[in-house]
Amino acid sequence: MLRLMSHNALLLFPDFALIALGFALSQWTSLKRDVWGGVERLVYYVLFPVLLFSTSSRGYYTLAGASSVLLAGIGALLCGIALAYAAFWLRADKRCTASGVQCAFRFNSYIALAVADRLGGAQAVSLVAVLIAFGVPLCNAAAVWALARHAQRGLLRELLRNPLIVATAAGLVAHSLGLRPPELVLPVLDRIGNASIAMGLMTVGAGLQLRGIRREWRLTVWLMAVRHALIPLIAWGLALWLRLTPLEAMVVVMFAAMPTASSAYVLAARMGGDGPYVAGLVSLSTLLGAVSLPVFLSLMHFG
Repeated sequence: MLRLMSHNALLLFPDFALIALGFALSQWTSLKRDVWGGVERLVYYVLFPVLLFSTSSRGYYTLAGASSVLLAGIGALLCGIALAYAAFWLRADKRCTASGVQCAFRFNSYIALAVADRLGGAQAVSLVAVLIAFGVPLCNAAAVWALARHAQRGLLRELLRNPLIVATAAGLVAHSLGLRPPELVLPVLDRIGNASIAMGLMTVGAGLQLRGIRREWRLTVWLMAVRHALIPLIAWGLALWLRLTPLEAMVVVMFAAMPTASSAYVLAARMGGDGPYVAGLVSLSTLLGAVSLPVFLSLMHFG
């Protein structure tokens, strides 16, 4: 078991090394937050959508073919949302709770695609792209609802303009219609995809900061337990119940064990939440993910 965990940890080392590199560059060089803010926007609005479109349009799976994976992955997310909302019954600061619950169920798409590519290649990436297409609007809606119910009115427009959702949906439509990018363009798309993963991981590292999580430690423990233990265990159980193939089960559990999304801080700050507390949760979740991912990937071999 320990040998298997060590193998998986080494397998994931390049991805977390890029996160560490981003942190080091932001802390000890002249590449400060203003630089990384621009890089993050480039990745989010251009590079990452290109990767999702390219992967979805050339995908190995249609929506029908990925239905069982969607059922397991989205089912685990729904359970995670319900468990996260249970934090409102804790005796914790309401502002911290409303801001932080999203960190229990949101997922980091950059890390998910990077790990999927390393573990299962194009097939795994194709499955993760479908999970992202359905998981992003679900998690965004749940996060916004927790922060402010009155914000729901503009939620649909926000989701329809989300570049990750639009790119994946466009790719799935192109794939279902049998449309394929010209051969001359494919190498360009591949290079953009590789750049998006590397730069995306570095921006995750550049945003790490652990200030603010010393407050409300009970809330922090519960939210991190949901994110890094309960949701992956639920996903594992659903994968067994639905009798997914080994690759599909691995993708679902890996997806469920992801660190929380870096954009959780942006949402909390823009909606008047406790930004420093959420930034600390995001950073802590990223560090915990370096441990929980190898653990659950190893447990898959004994399922």
